[in-house]
Amino acid sequence: MKDRVALTFFINGRKVVEESPDPETTLLTYIRKKLRLTGSKLGCGEGGCGACTVMVSKWDKNAKSVRHFAVNACLASVVSVHKCAVTTVEGIGSTKTKLHQVQERLAAHHGSQCGFCTPGFVMSMYTLLRNNMAPTFKEMETCLQGNLCRCTGYRSIISAFQTFTCDRGEQCCKNQQSKEISNGNCSPTLNPYDTTQEPIFPPTLRVDHDGIPDSVTFAGKNVTWYQPADLRELLFLKTSKPDAKIVVGNTEIGIEMNVIGRSYAHLIHPVNVRELFEITETAIGIMIGASCSLSKLENCLLKLCAKKSQESVQTFEAILKMLKVFAGAQIRNVACLGGNIMTGSPISDLNPILMACGAKLTFESLNGGRREIVMDDTFFSGYRRTIAKPEEVLISISLPFLSQDDIMEAYKQSKRKEDDIAIVNSAMLVTFNPGTSVVKKMSMAFGGMAAVTKMAKKTMDKAVGRMWDKTLLNNVCQWLNDEMELALSAPGGMVEYRRTLVTSFFFKFYHHTFARLVERNVVGENNVILSKAICQHLSVEDQPFTSERTWQEPQPDHAGTDTVGHSVPHTSGLKQVTGEAEYLDDITPIEGELNMVLVYSTRAHAKIISVDAKAALQLPGVVDFISVNDVMGENVMDGEDENTFADGIVTCYGHVIGGIVADTQENAFKATGLVSIEYEDLEPAIITIEDAIEHDSYYAIMKLAKGDIGDGFKHCDHVTDGEVRVGGQDHFYLETHCCIAIPRDGESEMEVWSSTQDVTALQKTISTCLGVPRNRVLVKVKRIGGGFGGKESRASKVACPAAIAAKKLGRPVRCVLTRQHDMLSTGGRHPFLGRYKIGYNNDGRIKALEIRYYNNAGNTLDLSESVMEKAVLQSDNSYEIPNMEITGHVCRTHIVSNTAFRGFGSPQSNVIVEDWITRVAYHLDMSPEKIRYQNMLKNGDTVIYGAAMFGITLRDCWEECVRRSDFERHRREVNEFNAINRWKKRGISCVASKFTVGFGLPQLEQSGALVLVYTDGSVLLSHGGMEMGQGLYTKTIQIASKVLGIPTDSIHIMETSTATVPNTSATAASLGTDLNGMAVKNACEIIVERLKPLRIANPNITWRCLVEKAYENRINLSAFGHYKSPETAHLGTTWDRKTGKNYGEWSMYQTCASAAAIVEIDVLTGHHAILRADIVIDVGRSINPALDIGQVEGAFTQGVGLMTMEEPLHSGSGRLLTVGPGSYKIPALSDTPRQFNIHFFRDSPNEVGVYSARAVGEPPLLLGTSVFCAIKDGIKSAREESGISGPYRLDSPATCERIRNACQDNFTKLAGITNEQTQGRGSWSVRT
Repeated sequence: MKDRVALTFFINGRKVVEESPDPETTLLTYIRKKLRLTGSKLGCGEGGCGACTVMVSKWDKNAKSVRHFAVNACLASVVSVHKCAVTTVEGIGSTKTKLHQVQERLAAHHGSQCGFCTPGFVMSMYTLLRNNMAPTFKEMETCLQGNLCRCTGYRSIISAFQTFTCDRGEQCCKNQQSKEISNGNCSPTLNPYDTTQEPIFPPTLRVDHDGIPDSVTFAGKNVTWYQPADLRELLFLKTSKPDAKIVVGNTEIGIEMNVIGRSYAHLIHPVNVRELFEITETAIGIMIGASCSLSKLENCLLKLCAKKSQESVQTFEAILKMLKVFAGAQIRNVACLGGNIMTGSPISDLNPILMACGAKLTFESLNGGRREIVMDDTFFSGYRRTIAKPEEVLISISLPFLSQDDIMEAYKQSKRKEDDIAIVNSAMLVTFNPGTSVVKKMSMAFGGMAAVTKMAKKTMDKAVGRMWDKTLLNNVCQWLNDEMELALSAPGGMVEYRRTLVTSFFFKFYHHTFARLVERNVVGENNVILSKAICQHLSVEDQPFTSERTWQEPQPDHAGTDTVGHSVPHTSGLKQVTGEAEYLDDITPIEGELNMVLVYSTRAHAKIISVDAKAALQLPGVVDFISVNDVMGENVMDGEDENTFADGIVTCYGHVIGGIVADTQENAFKATGLVSIEYEDLEPAIITIEDAIEHDSYYAIMKLAKGDIGDGFKHCDHVTDGEVRVGGQDHFYLETHCCIAIPRDGESEMEVWSSTQDVTALQKTISTCLGVPRNRVLVKVKRIGGGFGGKESRASKVACPAAIAAKKLGRPVRCVLTRQHDMLSTGGRHPFLGRYKIGYNNDGRIKALEIRYYNNAGNTLDLSESVMEKAVLQSDNSYEIPNMEITGHVCRTHIVSNTAFRGFGSPQSNVIVEDWITRVAYHLDMSPEKIRYQNMLKNGDTVIYGAAMFGITLRDCWEECVRRSDFERHRREVNEFNAINRWKKRGISCVASKFTVGFGLPQLEQSGALVLVYTDGSVLLSHGGMEMGQGLYTKTIQIASKVLGIPTDSIHIMETSTATVPNTSATAASLGTDLNGMAVKNACEIIVERLKPLRIANPNITWRCLVEKAYENRINLSAFGHYKSPETAHLGTTWDRKTGKNYGEWSMYQTCASAAAIVEIDVLTGHHAILRADIVIDVGRSINPALDIGQVEGAFTQGVGLMTMEEPLHSGSGRLLTVGPGSYKIPALSDTPRQFNIHFFRDSPNEVGVYSARAVGEPPLLLGTSVFCAIKDGIKSAREESGISGPYRLDSPATCERIRNACQDNFTKLAGITNEQTQGRGSWSVRT
């Protein structure tokens, strides 16, 4: 190997030379911290969210062309781009110069909200266009598989990028040469995409790659990176350093090093080893170089499949099928087939295929030469271990062509269809005696059923010689069930479901094979249509995305500068699409700044015996360890039961014990692993709601009653009881919790930049822990990369330790949580358990309802009591029930404290309400929609807390939704579909929601605003609200513009600060615009009133001249506005929580809505897709329809995630198992309803709201229940096919596991776990 060389690459056209690069440094860290290109974001560190996406360009000397590919910069080592060109979002367009069309169209379609994910989406789409200027819609959809958005619901992003697509292929106008044919884009209303303006590939890199490769070594402090020039040098390195890891895409090792914290001294990057990148067709198959990227493999296989017979390429088609759902494009672009094999993952999507087809692996070592190994059941010797020798290198993989007597298929089921690891996957290959249906050989491999990819050897042997008929089908299912056993404690859980998938997959394969045998004229056509239907994927997934959006246009007499009611673009939209929008961790480090990483408890309930940080303090760069001993004031945060640092006892896994402060975040992170903590476990460790009930462990119990339930139950025809659980939910904002604490004026003052939703609450907690008055603590927020309630009270868990460290050390301290630490330690939505008794008549009228709610609060009270209050107050949802008694139990447990989340307790309450609605409907054999409508609230009806409802549009929204969705016609079509499809079912549902808007505490329903008018006519606006993507800054600027009568571009909001507006309320409860908008309006009206005499005297002068005159006349050009909610909203509210009696109003007003949804489910796997969603919502008179539509779409999608997919899982000891996007799944782009229609109810002004608008942030989330209920409707049809009728239990979320298990058929019965099987074994996870 050569001596060390300088790392050389280009970024955005600029040459970068790094003399001493560290292989441990990721490309993302380098470009953000060294080059200060902060557009690319760190969202997860796992390559699972796409926020860090950049484009890498390399010269392919064989193809004599430039290859552009998107990569996850958070995984790629900076040294891996040696002699490459890197393009970041800053390199394609800027607000200072010109935007790229990708950026421009995304902004024009309102495709960004918080904006943190936006640069990643831009770069993924940009890379696709650099390779294909006329992509199909499917290609666009595929390129975005690795990008997540938590705010938008994806519809606006799809709409923006769809403008670049065309499904006409070579006939697309963009591929025509004649300028007369096209302006270069399929949409004449948009500026054309001009490829001639793209930056050129640096010519010097072409020269470098055309020459003979050099061997390169990059040596860091802990890791040495080797880049051998040829195969012999690679073999020499592996012989001399057998423990060295070979990395190609670094998608596995990168996570192990950067997230898990493992260390590898030697890494070998064989990018120059020609033999490892070749794909060669032979007479019997193809030979694939082990380092070929999956994207390259995909392209090669597509070409082969196009020219070869269908029978011969079945293995390749199976691989292509898996690659479509294998990670995201960024991973596929760099990950390789050899890496997939050698990592030995038991849930690899490709290894089952390779084993089933008998792939041959060629290994080579320096001294042992080459040897060929068949990839069979002996290849994997244990968990992530193979029989390869340490010094051997995998050179190639040989895949055979199949014959006309072979039939092969592959299957996979995961929590989310795209970019997700498998729960179970499988590949099956059957060879028949020529011209017959007699099995000659059977090969079946399964992933997710053992510590290794497992072959069903016994079943395979028994199948030989058998006819391919239903008897064999039944036999194989039984044999597989017996052979593929799983312990109840098996990692990953879902044991019954996984065993069901094994037999369900074979059932699919049986019918796939039968259909192929019919095609080959080997067997008759009996039931072939049924077989083809079973084999097909969900039909709705082939449909294009469409949408319709309607709203009420503003009155035509609006003044030219009046933008209220218009779809004004987000004020930060252009900055977000260009990467110029600055988030907290984008702030340039301050001189002397230190970094803090927190140290967490690894016990749920224990006494701390000792904490020893001596070893950690010895590491280079480490400055101090901060703990409870360093707290200057009081060691409390948001409540008396919550401390900044654990003091003697830890009460949850993830309790903050201390923090390491070092020169870099990387050094601090390493040091945390050396802090030694000794514990003594305490009993009991209360983890679940059931544990809390058993130990009578509650923070609070509350009751709310209406009417007389005893009398109600006596005078009804039926009384039914039930129980349902609603799971928790992680906020998964793309920007994690972060802060910078800066000591000022000799440490007597503290300035804190934070990602909080509540600057005043954070100011309070910091002042408390520092022991100083609040006027010494300044808290600022520029913008937040998503909040959803998770940054309302939890910001103090990061900011207080950082402030203590900053004050002690007298230096600025930055603390940015990793995705994994954020999910581990900050809590989420409360899991709920609802137990109810419902009384009703034969006509479906509800007469009495009793519910006992339990929520899992966690180890501190935080906002859990208020969450339960919201759930109790919303217990009637949209229905008039004369007799109710609701009891809420706030459970004290030993998991991380749960906290505020969009909707507070309403979504959980809503799911429970709709559960008893469907139970009544199924018991009476009536439509749930009929039960809902006939019990729906009318104007004048009284809700549970005693207030009469007037001016609500609940029934109006319902009726319009039924009409716009054409519900009755679709109901008939769903029934027709279900009548002819046994193993695919559709479901349809229409639900209504009434969301109570308000904090419930009068003192919180106030706000302030400061308006400063400068003599050039520009206006600086400040208020107490935080901009976190919902468009609050944009709307308040629109309001100020209307009152002042000036253009919006004359008004600016710089930040939210406790120095400008004191005593603010959290930006929460959907009241951001209501409260702050009113305060802004008031402040501006004060200014206008002061200027009124001058305006009367000078009616025709410009605003600027008016302001100058005001200054000359010494008129005050600043004003502080204030607003408080109407007193009538809270008058007479009394709630006796023991008796349940209450009188009065608890809200400012109601937001009503209705949604209809249609889904399709695969009965055999539990997978589902949303065919259509129609929403009608009363937002009053929208201030900004585009932003409000975005809020509706995003909230609805988040609600769908809550109710169908997202599920935090804990171990029995209280450790959160789902930390990071690898294990916790939020909806992706493909989960968007194929038809997504949003309609704003018209002519419904809100007398309380600013300019007659209503809250829109939280109410649409409840409408996700429509999808949940549609799934339940589809399951009902499947159960009826199995002879099962009547009510059944379906907990939320309706995951693929729960859907499959609820469908109930012979396969689920076969995999059932008996009491005998569970004895002596514990479950892998528990539901908290």
